[in-house]
Amino acid sequence: MTTGLPAGVPGSAVLPAPLAGLPVAQVGILVPDLAAGIATWSALLGGDDWLIYTYGPDTVPQLAYRGEPGTFRMRVALIGNAPQIELIESLEGPSIYTEWIAEHGYGLHHLGFRVPSVAEAIREVTASGVGLLQSGSGYGQGGDGGSPTSTPRTPSV
Repeated sequence: MTTGLPAGVPGSAVLPAPLAGLPVAQVGILVPDLAAGIATWSALLGGDDWLIYTYGPDTVPQLAYRGEPGTFRMRVALIGNAPQIELIESLEGPSIYTEWIAEHGYGLHHLGFRVPSVAEAIREVTASGVGLLQSGSGYGQGGDGGSPTSTPRTPSV
């Protein structure tokens, strides 16, 4: 029987608190070429009002990857909000993106959830035994990557 979950994730996997029961706010998809991904997804979604950002050490002061300072860079394109679609093109690694591409290829990478407190969500999720793999902070309003109209996102665990 297939669960539809990535290899290595047990079929009985559940989301750790505080994520359990929250609606999916974002679907993250790895693409080899952001411009091509935008063209494809614009046609599928019937919209082209993407927000495009480049993140890396020069724009995000506090990057971390597997407990060490991060040197990765990526471009992202965002559209919609119920859920938001995030296309990610990895530019430099190592990162959770380069790891995933090497093991699984391009396609679905993550689901994102809105939480009231990123710091508290990280504490609770790591206390449940899930490790923090990658994070970035020190940019955007409040230093959490958020804007005046967005709710902070949970880093990748």
